[in-house]
Amino acid sequence: MPSVFPHIFDQGIHILEQELNLKVKEMDTARAAAEQLHQNPKQRAEDINRAFADPEIKAIFSSIGGDDSIRILPYLDTDLIMKNPKIIMGHRDNTTFLTYLNQLGMVTYYGPTVMAGISQLHRLEENYKRHIQDLLFHPSDTYEFQPYTQWSEGYPDWADPNNTGEINANKLNTEGWRWLQGEGINSGKLYGGCIEVLEMLKGTRFFCDVEFFNDKILFLENAEGTTTVEHIRRTIRSYGMQGMLERIQALLIGRARDYSDQEKQQLDDAIISVVRDEFQNHTLPVITNVDFGHTDPMFILPMGIRTEINCDEKRIRLVEPSVL
Repeated sequence: MPSVFPHIFDQGIHILEQELNLKVKEMDTARAAAEQLHQNPKQRAEDINRAFADPEIKAIFSSIGGDDSIRILPYLDTDLIMKNPKIIMGHRDNTTFLTYLNQLGMVTYYGPTVMAGISQLHRLEENYKRHIQDLLFHPSDTYEFQPYTQWSEGYPDWADPNNTGEINANKLNTEGWRWLQGEGINSGKLYGGCIEVLEMLKGTRFFCDVEFFNDKILFLENAEGTTTVEHIRRTIRSYGMQGMLERIQALLIGRARDYSDQEKQQLDDAIISVVRDEFQNHTLPVITNVDFGHTDPMFILPMGIRTEINCDEKRIRLVEPSVL
């Protein structure tokens, strides 16, 4: 995508340098043509390996998502990576290596990419910039998530350079998070990602065993315009049949992308019908419409960090530093 829309990528780099005060080092494949990237998964993995090995690099930000990063996983040098832990962040297709490395014991970050979420920083509310800084660069002992006041989905046509850094129309966040069930306080370690990508990982050696879901807060979100309510219903049913719903401490669902208000209600009904009615789980906290995934601005969710869900006070907070 940087090779197709270099102006969007350049804007993201500008934001990283000028707004977040970072020194940017581009890896060799960052601007490579899409066909080259598709044909060379090993080359893409080697860039990740080099980034972890480079002592000058403190954080790795994905340029954007995709649909085949699962192909790079066999080429990751996990021994080298785990000896040199550092911030690595992305979303959607980046779910593959973010979850895999988290399963190996590294804290990874589900959040914005250079082209989607960072490039548009100037058009998003000020709290979003502060959120990025607090989560990644100034971690505190605890951190409480707060719903954003506005949100948007998608961007004007990137082929037009005049749309650089722009977002589609903002909408007031009048609903906030939807607390569908649960009471009291639960805590667990964050884990999750894009629903479609996690489904691709299932059955491979890069997906976790069911025991890994013990003491986890599972978060799921859908990619733009691709996931129906019935698809999500069946996916959550699959988690239930594998024994995962009975092991997790809470279920968080990101704001559904490209859904009408009616479809969002249908989604809530579908999730509860599976969790509560099919699997008789009446106590699992289920919160939907949370500010992460494929709408902007998005939360950064640090996988592996203990998080507290307070259903009575309707609060979500990290209870240990987001960067260890």
